[in-house]
Amino acid sequence: MKLSLFILFFSFVLIGFGQNPDGFDNMCKGYIKGTVALAKPTQLKFEMSKNADVVILDAREKKEYEVSHIKGAKFIGYDEFKIENVKDISKDSKVYVYCSIGYRSEKIGEKLEKDGFTKVYNLYGGIFNWANSGYPLENDKGLPTKAVHGFDKKWGQWLNEEKCKKVLK
Repeated sequence: MKLSLFILFFSFVLIGFGQNPDGFDNMCKGYIKGTVALAKPTQLKFEMSKNADVVILDAREKKEYEVSHIKGAKFIGYDEFKIENVKDISKDSKVYVYCSIGYRSEKIGEKLEKDGFTKVYNLYGGIFNWANSGYPLENDKGLPTKAVHGFDKKWGQWLNEEKCKKVLK
């Protein structure tokens, strides 16, 4: 069993390398300060495969979430985020927060930790990194999609169009 989990995890790690456009990591490092523990997409994918109780929060805006989101993600927004919107989540749950690249989710993660959440992770590179790694997304109807809201042309450049479909609207 442990060997199977190791092989599964190692496979996720290998899939996650080399999928992002040049400069993606440097761009992320310019915005993400590391004030909340970082998790790579491989870690979240592995966690989802073994733990049905993992909590995933989407800290983007509603129009971004409606284009696509990680399966099971709860929309919490960014500009309108209120801590009351997560009162139904145990403060001891593993909580993964994401946005487009990790900046907004880091700010929400800081608020969660300040409110007493003990296991908060910011998805490094956000949904862009997740999609660029080829991991599954669903639309607002719960159907599989390759579409990702790129926000605008400047931010959309960080989406790998071989792995996903960039939506700018």
